Amino acid sequence: MGHTPYGYRIENGRAVIDGTQAEQVRGLFEGYISGLALTMAAEKAELKLFHGSAGRMLRNRKYLGNDYYPAIIDGVTFEQAEDERRKRAKALGRVYERIEPMKIENSMSFTIPKVQKKYTNPFQQAEYTYSLIECEV
Repeated sequence: MGHTPYGYRIENGRAVIDGTQAEQVRGLFEGYISGLALTMAAEKAELKLFHGSAGRMLRNRKYLGNDYYPAIIDGVTFEQAEDERRKRAKALGRVYERIEPMKIENSMSFTIPKVQKKYTNPFQQAEYTYSLIECEV
């Protein structure tokens, strides 16, 4: 199964909510939504986390619940935290709009007349040969 997210423990092959840890997870979400920085929200929730780990916890959809994990937080709280994260990232200039690359169409049909041996120098012969290529669109 892999790593069990903080707030859960495995009992008899099933994930169950660890009450104390789940309260800390809820506290992290609430602190972040209220305006605290990631590390400050983690400290307030009595979690010893760096900002990267706290950020990953806020983006972990398993806390919403699925077939294996019971829900620790509700969808509204998760979306509020995600909206706050996006708002802060945009304010700091960390949101990059993806620019669609220009579509380049390549012609797939070419014609070339019969090539004659005109030069002994292979580079001059290649230049001559390439000059004969005509593109059809």
